[in-house]
Amino acid sequence: MQADRYLVIDFEATCCDKGTVARDKMEIIEVGAVMADGASLAVVDEFQTFIRPVRHPLLTPFCTTLTSIEQKDVDSAPLFEEAIGHFKTWLYQYSDFLFCSWGDYDLKQLRQDCAFHNLPYPISASHVNVKRLMAERQKLSKKPGLGEAVRLAGMTFAGAHHRGIDDARNIARLLPYIFGEARLRR
Repeated sequence: MQADRYLVIDFEATCCDKGTVARDKMEIIEVGAVMADGASLAVVDEFQTFIRPVRHPLLTPFCTTLTSIEQKDVDSAPLFEEAIGHFKTWLYQYSDFLFCSWGDYDLKQLRQDCAFHNLPYPISASHVNVKRLMAERQKLSKKPGLGEAVRLAGMTFAGAHHRGIDDARNIARLLPYIFGEARLRR
């Protein structure tokens, strides 16, 4: 799966541990995206924005604790349509990229939000679940979570786990284990 570039995306969304935010009613509140060079696997650019949710405009304490995203971050953020417009402007400076995410959640959440806001799906590239691909490539018996994968690679997680931009950066750090020749130390 060689590409000129790898687009690594991680979304954070509204959520609750008490069932008040149903999975099909969750909304993206942060876009974290990293563009990596296909040959060197080095990060060449980044994009980050918060998004103001409309279904559940008040973040739950669980969501704030999990993501470290605060109410003031989303209150002053653009709405989904505007934020995705900024994202597309950034994204389409590039061509021939593969859309990568840790699992299929990000792909499904973006499709769900686009449908809710009646907007066309914004990414023209094919999607690859790099969590699955890394497990296959590294011959792991199960698909690790992002934090575990970073640890297996002998690295320390950089930034805050469950922050879109930090998760995207950490996934990008794993690209040599997914698309390159790097092997996990086990």
